[in-house]
Amino acid sequence: MTNPLVVLLHGRGSDEREIMTLAAHLPPDFEYTAVRAPIAEGGGYAWFANRGIGRPVAESLRATIDWFRAQLDAPADRPVYLIGFSGGAAFAGGLILDDPERFAGAAVLYGTMPFDAGLPTTPGRLSGLPVFVAQGDHDTVIPRELLDRTWTYLREESGAITTVRRDPVGHGIAPEALAALGEWLVTSRNAGTATRPGRDGAGSPH
Repeated sequence: MTNPLVVLLHGRGSDEREIMTLAAHLPPDFEYTAVRAPIAEGGGYAWFANRGIGRPVAESLRATIDWFRAQLDAPADRPVYLIGFSGGAAFAGGLILDDPERFAGAAVLYGTMPFDAGLPTTPGRLSGLPVFVAQGDHDTVIPRELLDRTWTYLREESGAITTVRRDPVGHGIAPEALAALGEWLVTSRNAGTATRPGRDGAGSPH
């Protein structure tokens, strides 16, 4: 059986090499890849144009979602997890809101879901999808209202199978959160949620 694929999505102004370093701290029985966002910004790259921090321009987010999906093969029997940090978290959130059946699960790390950006955030939209959320109590990068709205939507409204944690850190991944992320990957895989009925599989980027 092919190992599940984990796609790592970097933050705004960063690149795929930086986010790929997370793989060394995650379970070895997954395959990891990182994708470079298509928009050059600040010496690095971004997934979408912003109306403000954490607030994607709808047309820009749509274009990058379509671009990203075109990079993926689609074998139905291979589960794909998304792990996004900061701007990459918003992009991962956009991907699962756009097509909840496409992915096996997503981690939204120190970022917001892309609210008011042309994607449905209706109650039950992510029904049955495993989602991991990590936030920092002292994060001053992402507006607190967006962090709180993300927390509430994913825990109470989305229908996702949500694992959440907040740690006493700023805008950076707490070691404890990274360990919990690895446990979440294994638990989600072992629970068989990667093969939810009706899921269209996805494969590795070209």
